[in-house]
Amino acid sequence: MSDAEYDLRYVQAGVDLLDGYLQSSEIYWSIGISARQGQTPYPQMTLGGLLLFLLRAKARELSAEQQVELTQLETKINTIRSRWRTAWGKKATQTFRARLKLWSNFLEDYRQKPGANMDRYHYEVTRRVQLQLLQPDADDRYEAEDHLLIGLDEFLKAVFVSNDFIWDQELVDGFPPDPYWYLYGHLKVR
Repeated sequence: MSDAEYDLRYVQAGVDLLDGYLQSSEIYWSIGISARQGQTPYPQMTLGGLLLFLLRAKARELSAEQQVELTQLETKINTIRSRWRTAWGKKATQTFRARLKLWSNFLEDYRQKPGANMDRYHYEVTRRVQLQLLQPDADDRYEAEDHLLIGLDEFLKAVFVSNDFIWDQELVDGFPPDPYWYLYGHLKVR
């Protein structure tokens, strides 16, 4: 399980790297920090990852000091987003495409071999969350990409069993069922 400090460390590291990251052609960037012993290793820096960790941190119960830090980090992100608007949109589009491909591949793996892949849903659904977060800024998406995402959601709804929130209960308020319905259940055993 993660905690507020874990999420805030990723956001802080991401903010420190954000200017250079946005100016690069890379989608994945070394985050440059290590998780504490017993915690999940940090994923590489991506724009979708930064937005996800920011939203997770906002959903958590924070100390007054952590809340001040989070507010400052979010302000820095918004300042950088405004300063590098074109680069931000380009990076959001690149990252959206990469996440869409990975999400599509996972659902295809599940379609072909449900029993061998359904236990990966808890992890893989982070890609769908990132698609949600990136979509508003991914200005150069193709219409076909939007149609693919709609089709993937239709498939997911057909094989989805609604249930409880699948992540830490502490995060539930930050990820309401609308629009994050796919975090409230699991895949059918087929």
